[in-house]
Parts: sequence; C-alpha cells; structure tokens
Amino acid sequence: MRVFDISVPIRDGMLHYAGNPPVHVTRVQSIAAGDPANVSELDMGAHSGTHVDAPDHFLEDGAGAETLPLEVLIGQVEVVDATAATSALDLATVRALELPPRGSKRILFKTRNSQLWNRDEFTRDFVRLDKGAATYMVKRGTRLLGIDYLSIGDAAAHRVLLSAGVVCVEGLDLRGIEPGSYELICLPLKLVGSDGAPARAVLIRR
Repeated sequence: MRVFDISVPIRDGMLHYAGNPPVHVTRVQSIAAGDPANVSELDMGAHSGTHVDAPDHFLEDGAGAETLPLEVLIGQVEVVDATAATSALDLATVRALELPPRGSKRILFKTRNSQLWNRDEFTRDFVRLDKGAATYMVKRGTRLLGIDYLSIGDAAAHRVLLSAGVVCVEGLDLRGIEPGSYELICLPLKLVGSDGAPARAVLIRR
C-alpha cells in the first residue's frame, strides 16, 4: 500500500487567495523562554491551503462545514489529466478529457495549476471550471470534485456545484500524482457554521 499526501503544508506566510485572511502561525509559549510547554497560535481563513467548501460558501442559508458528508469524502477517486488546459476548464475542454464512466462519484482534476505551488505569491492566472463545465459534471453524477489550486471555479460554477450537493475540494497538491484510480481520504475540520474547512487529504493505492 502506498499513501500519497496531497495536502498543502500550512505554514506562516504561505500563499493565500487574494482578499482572504493571510496565514499566521505564531509561538505564544516557549520552553526556551521558560514556559512549561511549546504552544502555537494559528490564525487563518477557512479557505487556506487544502480545504473543502461548505454550501454556505456561495449559497444563502447554505449548510455549514459540520454537515459535509464523510461518505462522499472517503472512497474511490479518479485523478484526471487536465494539464493540457491552458485557461478555463469550460464545457468543450472538459468533454474532451478522458473522464471515467458516468456515475463515477469522485474526480480530481490535475491541471497546470499544480506548478503554481512552486510560487510564493498567489496568482489569478489559474485553471478553473466555468458554469457550463460544472453543469456537465453534475449531470454525469459527480458527487465530489477537486482541483489543484485555491478555487474549483468561478462564482457561477460554485453555485451550480454546491446547489447540486457536490463536495468541492480545493488547494490540492497533485504535483507527484499520476492520473488514475486511487482511494481518497479527505477529512475537513468540523467547524460549525463555517463556509469551509481546512482538511488533510491523502490518496491510497493498494
């Protein structure tokens, strides 16, 4: 069995989506300073690093992160090669991909975004779904969609996916992952009423 960690490391000053809170990890108690233990303070937005969107992120009166269905976040997943896409993952681009059969519940898109994790600053020049592509994926029976940067799509795509109950996993690091079938385990923090939650995500190949 091989386990692949596809989570982005949380660190002080890491890149974050423009306009969202920055990430700060601060040591507030220190053994070296005479304290009995080391204690750190974590200050960041709910959509920092690898995270899962809750319906409340784009839907008025949408459910919070504590309601995210674990049975969707755990199970067989297909990593799809979308590295040829140079701009939006629109309907034509997505339909041209080698997608798994209709009804496949979980799909992660590996795009050129993966290389953006090598940068220190956020960029808006990343590949994401538009409304047409999101609608197509919903019609295919997709329950979970993931992507290798900080947003699965534009606002319209988010509304389509979240309205249909699709779980959106963002901020994945797929640089070392080959396309194909894996088992996904993605566990977001149980943040009551939050519009999203940081998560640890791994792929398993047996």
